[in-house]
Amino acid sequence: MAHFILEYSGNLAGKLDVPSLFRALHATAVETGVFPVGGIRFRAVRCDDYLIADGNPDNAFVHLSMKMGHGRTLEVRKAVGEKLFTSLCATLEPIFQRRPLGISFEIQELNPDLNFKKNNMHDRLKGSG
Repeated sequence: MAHFILEYSGNLAGKLDVPSLFRALHATAVETGVFPVGGIRFRAVRCDDYLIADGNPDNAFVHLSMKMGHGRTLEVRKAVGEKLFTSLCATLEPIFQRRPLGISFEIQELNPDLNFKKNNMHDRLKGSG
């Protein structure tokens, strides 16, 4: 399981290509071999109300959160995180070069006793291969 939630400042509308960013991050997540494809999810939230640093309206942010299923070692989580953050930064580099931009990424490991889910995509993906 890897669920990604992207939050970004509304002043990036028209500059941030969210579908392309998701495709790059999805490819990176699959390449790690750590996550089953059927458990990968991406969603984005545009934030129109924000205040960044000194309040300059050109200041922007992109924050990516990943919720990961329990059971992977710290070394695996860190390696996956570094690869994903590298992909995130590389994709955002053109924006980073043109304006003040804060890029952040965090990983949350879900408690197995408090994580409830139902998913039939794994079975569908097995049948399509």
